[in-house]
Amino acid sequence: MEPLKDFRRLSLNQITTDRWSLRDAAEGCARAGVPWIALWRHKVADAGLSESRRIVRDAGLKVSSLCRGGMFPAATAAERRARMDDNRRAVDEAAELGTDTLVLVCGPAPDRDIAAARAMVDEGIAELAPYARERGVKLGIEPLHPMYAAERSVVNTLAQANEIAERYTPDEVGVVIDVFHVWWDPDLYRQIDRARGRILGFHVSDWIVPTPDMLMGRGMMGDGVIEIRRIREAVAANGYAGPIEVEIFNRAIWDRPGDDVLALMKERYRQHV
Repeated sequence: MEPLKDFRRLSLNQITTDRWSLRDAAEGCARAGVPWIALWRHKVADAGLSESRRIVRDAGLKVSSLCRGGMFPAATAAERRARMDDNRRAVDEAAELGTDTLVLVCGPAPDRDIAAARAMVDEGIAELAPYARERGVKLGIEPLHPMYAAERSVVNTLAQANEIAERYTPDEVGVVIDVFHVWWDPDLYRQIDRARGRILGFHVSDWIVPTPDMLMGRGMMGDGVIEIRRIREAVAANGYAGPIEVEIFNRAIWDRPGDDVLALMKERYRQHV
């Protein structure tokens, strides 16, 4: 398996340097020669939407994606409408920031009825997709590891994400493949093949053993057990040649100087991605 030859596809997902503001992250990427950045909506809100766009442009960066839309299930119709309004704002923000990909973290069940929650996800995407299409934004369904089903998403396998995405054209809805969430799946490579032509994003980190924390326990590439390069090559074989986001939730990494994190990220990207 061949390593990537350069950093042209490397993207810093903002959460990896969570202590940094959007300006800090953009300027850090420029110093490190990282050409892409993936933005989070709360960081954009802190800086302001138009100022965020200017900061990214002035740093010479491109935006690989905006995180996140989704969170469709809710206990009441009024709350579901409010969440749809927020999703439309997220689409508008993505368009303004110059990315064509809004990452969907689809949301948990508001009660014990997981089947009803999944139906709400289906309905939410069906309502949002035409609005996004009109604005040139694609919806990227990111399946989350099953341990997050109760808190963050009832879409937990790439097969589920593919099934939803296949109801739309690849220019409307696709999938985002994050190795942390899907590496364990015995059907993974068949589902990557199935996603051919509609893979909208690829995220890398590692699964540490023992896992120190459900949310904050991701590792830098090479510190865990995931066959990252094998998954990357399968994704590439199915048509994805876009940015590769390093997305790591880990307080020990957050507490390190951001420039050091980017240097390590580049080193491990060459070694393991």
